[in-house]
Amino acid sequence: MATLPTSGMSVREEFDAWAADGRDKGMEERHWHTAKHALARMPVEAGDTVLDLGTGSGYALRALADTKDIGRGYGLDGSPEMIRNARSYTDDAYDGVGFLVGDFGSLPLADDSVDHVWTMEAFYYSDDPHETLREVARVLRPGGTFYCAVNYYEENVHSHDWQEYIEVEMTRWDAAEYRQAFREAGLHVAAQENIPDEEVEIPPEGEFPSDDWESREAMVERYRVYGTLLTVGVAT
Repeated sequence: MATLPTSGMSVREEFDAWAADGRDKGMEERHWHTAKHALARMPVEAGDTVLDLGTGSGYALRALADTKDIGRGYGLDGSPEMIRNARSYTDDAYDGVGFLVGDFGSLPLADDSVDHVWTMEAFYYSDDPHETLREVARVLRPGGTFYCAVNYYEENVHSHDWQEYIEVEMTRWDAAEYRQAFREAGLHVAAQENIPDEEVEIPPEGEFPSDDWESREAMVERYRVYGTLLTVGVAT
């Protein structure tokens, strides 16, 4: 497992600042490219309860309420400002969706109380990812699913420098480490795949190198090949 030095800023401080700057909506727009495909795969039935870890703007729960008629949705985030924004974006039509400030290592939900857990681009901010997985396994009902989507992971070499631009320490696992950690927490690994981002526009070869990319091949690899790593666990 690749590890990085501890920074001085907390998750709360970092993402309160992001929320205040309106960057939560930018994250929503970028994440939606692949999140919508992962969300469509979730075996959610009408009336199910869903927990969204690192909910940000709350877009995933609103999408599930619109498309799958969830009964109850809990959006949890460590940033009070993110939660404040998520509530402001979620109107009365989503009466089953609520948001709360909380910690990934101590989920404020009862054992066996959730049908599905979702997280997009948030899991690697956990102070203790193994503890988070145990908490996910605890709150899931038997047969419940955990859909964990990340762009920051070992095989995606184009993500390795992201730590330089954020003060919160992140955990960078490879695909095999995700599978092993899921199993150790008591989650059966039902699937793992890369979901390509087909929506980011990739300029023609003549426009490279650019400020962000040395070559067109590198940009294609980042978005069309590596995209988002999705690991699916099932509670036993």
